[in-house]
Formats: sequence, structure tokens, C-alpha cells
Amino acid sequence: MAAWLNAWCADFAARVPDAVHCATLYAEPDAPAYVRSAVESGARLFKVHVQVGEFAPDDPMLDDAWDTLQQNQIPVVIHCGSGPHPGTHTGVPPIRRLLTRFPRLTLVIAHAGLPEYDEFADLATEFANVHLDTTMVGTDFTESMAPMPPGYPARLRDLQDKVVLGSDFPNIPYPYAHQIEALDRLDLGADWMRSVLWHNGARLLGLT
Repeated sequence: MAAWLNAWCADFAARVPDAVHCATLYAEPDAPAYVRSAVESGARLFKVHVQVGEFAPDDPMLDDAWDTLQQNQIPVVIHCGSGPHPGTHTGVPPIRRLLTRFPRLTLVIAHAGLPEYDEFADLATEFANVHLDTTMVGTDFTESMAPMPPGYPARLRDLQDKVVLGSDFPNIPYPYAHQIEALDRLDLGADWMRSVLWHNGARLLGLT
């Protein structure tokens, strides 16, 4: 299915000039081949959902695929936090094991890894190419069930160059603008907002 999805995304990107050519992967024997093919055809971003896929990100079957992505510095948005419900392979330990073997991987941790906010921020601090995605972070919806820990906005400020706007639009239970409002009310400054809303993502996608 991953290979089929990658082919569909490649075709879509070819037909829609404003679309970013994306791809995905799954822990299966042919993953290295179709990841390499996607990269060679121009994929600029991968998305991986550990919870939905129910696979370990550090499964040895993916070693060659991760190596390809690391060597080409292709960013990977990876949903690996334990929210909204923990999975067999969610949480920090599998990602830390992965990064121990591929320390130059460019990972963007979806939802900032909530509810393990601080633990994933630690990874972003420790590993040069680990970033945090803002999807649902700070919104009223998320704060009611998985609030940010005390002092966390200060950590986001310190990680200014590693925080990337995410929204999950349109599959969200609030207006798109509320995500921007939630980030703005963290009161981390206009320069921080510019980095998060544009510069960091543009850099990761090679637009600047």
C-alpha cells in the first residue's frame, strides 16, 4: 500500500504545482526499494505514523530506508508520541534508538510528541536535525486533555529554529485560525512566529 500511495502522491504533485511531493513508508521488506524510488523521483517530505501503522520505527527492515533518507536529508514528519492514545511502539525510547543508529536523520515530531512534550524537546535539543511540529499544540482542545507542562513555552522559545508549523487542517475540531492564535498567545515574539510559520518549514523543504 505504501508504494501505491507514493505513486499516487507523485502523480498528484506532478499535476498540482503548489503541492509538495510527499511519500511514506512501512516496515516491510520492499521499503528500502520504494523509498529510494520515491527519493529519486523527487519526494521532498515523508510522513510516517507509528501508531496507525503499528510498527517499530527502529525495525531493522527499515535500516536501508532510513539510511537513504538520512543521506539525502529528506525531512520525515513522524507521529510517534503517545497521544491521543498510546500504541505498542509510541513514545521516546523507539525514536531514541532510531536516532542512535541514524543520528543525522531529519525528523519532525508530529504534535511535538504530546503528551511527552519535554522528552521529545530533549531529543530536539540533543540531535541536530530533530524538529517539533505544532499541530494541535496549545489549542483549547489539546490543553483540556494534554496540557503543556510548566515552563514548556520557554523550551519552544529556546528551540526557535526547530519548531515547525503543523495544523492537520482540515481534520481538526476547531478553525484553522485557532492554531495560529494558540501559538501567538504563547507570547514568544514576532521573530519566533516568523520562524515557526515560515522560515523553518521553508528551509526543511529547500525553498530558501
